[in-house]
Amino acid sequence: MRHKVVKVLPYRAEDLFTLVGDVTRYPEFVPWVTRLTASPARADGPDADVLAAEAEVGFSFLKERFATTVRRDRAKLAIEVGLIRGPFRTLSNSWRFTPEGDGTRIDFAIDFEFKSRLLDGVLHANFDRAVGKLIACFEARAAALQAAGVFNEPTAPPQTPV
Repeated sequence: MRHKVVKVLPYRAEDLFTLVGDVTRYPEFVPWVTRLTASPARADGPDADVLAAEAEVGFSFLKERFATTVRRDRAKLAIEVGLIRGPFRTLSNSWRFTPEGDGTRIDFAIDFEFKSRLLDGVLHANFDRAVGKLIACFEARAAALQAAGVFNEPTAPPQTPV
């Protein structure tokens, strides 16, 4: 199952890269991530690092644990996530942050398939909604960080998806 989201937000690309790359904080603002642990990051190039992250997620009837690699490339403002182990046959996602006008264009792509056909079918029926909620969690976190003075002031109103 593949899905892409393109959105322009009124924040600096570097701030959004830092927000998404700080995976250990996901349980603070992504409601279905109940726990997340990560290995120390190791260098993977002059401006990039990689770490392993293990997440526990819980939905109404589903509780799972999976592990991923997370590669954060600050020079390219890109984050790549790949599967190590878990209930998925495949799992990868990517984030790209590109300055655009007074904000940042976010390109988010996810591709996955559960090992279980039942789980795959259930999530397929709700996938667009789930991805929308995920992106909304990051938007709300960015707004909260901006309000707390962590992000620079927004310079343009949020735009609808492209």
